[in-house]
Amino acid sequence: MILHEFLSFELLRVIWWLLLGVLLIGFALTDGFDLGVGALLPFVGRTDTERRVAINTVGPVWEGNQVWFILGGGAIFAAWPPLYAVSFSGFYLAMFAVLAALILRPVAFKYRSKRDGATWRNGWDWALFVGGAVPALIFGVAVGNVLQGVPFHLTEDMMPMYDGSFWWKFIALLNPFALLAGVVSLSMLMMHGAAWLTLKSSGPVQERARRIGTWAGLVAIGGYALAGLWLAVGIDGYAIVGTVVTDGPSNPLYSQVERTASWLAAYGVRPWIVIAPVLGFLGMALATLGLRAGREVSTLLFSKLGIFGVISSVGLTMFPFILPSSKMPDASLTVWDSSSSHLTLFVMLVATLIFMPLILAYTAWVYKVLWGKVTEADVSEQSDSVY
Repeated sequence: MILHEFLSFELLRVIWWLLLGVLLIGFALTDGFDLGVGALLPFVGRTDTERRVAINTVGPVWEGNQVWFILGGGAIFAAWPPLYAVSFSGFYLAMFAVLAALILRPVAFKYRSKRDGATWRNGWDWALFVGGAVPALIFGVAVGNVLQGVPFHLTEDMMPMYDGSFWWKFIALLNPFALLAGVVSLSMLMMHGAAWLTLKSSGPVQERARRIGTWAGLVAIGGYALAGLWLAVGIDGYAIVGTVVTDGPSNPLYSQVERTASWLAAYGVRPWIVIAPVLGFLGMALATLGLRAGREVSTLLFSKLGIFGVISSVGLTMFPFILPSSKMPDASLTVWDSSSSHLTLFVMLVATLIFMPLILAYTAWVYKVLWGKVTEADVSEQSDSVY
């Protein structure tokens, strides 16, 4: 009870904003290379054996890595209910496409080796490509739309409403800036997948992964720079007008919000956040150079650093906004007015402090046990294995 009183509502809101970022970044750092390997699969493996090498580098770990995505969705549902309601309804078709692709992925893992036919296995390999590339692209598209503001408003009874027809809402998501953000996301995760294949494979698979990953890294760096420039000169940001009440009621209409000149004005208010994009550029650049030079462990670590910086830069630039509204700025969801209750956030934090270390310890143990390269000899000797 003393701890509950010590952790103020304002502090718990910030803690859960940080934890949500940790979960999303954890998903990108772990399952991100799984998605990247899937997107690279048809191109790094030209024979069935080569593709089996690539698949077996992620086969034992992809299910555990996907837990971060489930935890992130659960955290949004429990800690930020309005965000869950508004985003999952507004991005319904996009979320459906992501879930369909993520469902297709385990089916492809399980069924591709059930038959020996080349047509059968090639079909499932392209299914793995879809299962990797589509989520990587759409996650970026979603972030691009969030930065522009989502076209929703709240009715008198606080019901979120979106403009446009059911299908038009999906088409409107595919605007130029959002597609650019999608390209950044896809190329960044392909670079990450290539770094993983460089570490875990050898021979032709490793060489092709290095070559393709180098180009993917260059695209990610260029796209990230272009997106930053676009944000600076072409997209309005948001700001809370007047006194900011950080421990007030969770009512999106509680604060007055206006469009501002640029999201990048945040760097004038909080100059220290520039460390995030710097880490993003630095990590991706060093990972790209590492791929080109053939380095392994450091390349994967630098790739993780780049992803951390890129995702962090979005969250830090937008803070305290989580989901701004382009149609009704006052309805924008922020850290201060869209969370669950004080008690709910506290109980969730206690549970997180208990179970998160266990998850991290188990994950570290799994990677330690599975350390080492997957070779063509390994998969040839295990011709009857699942993958």
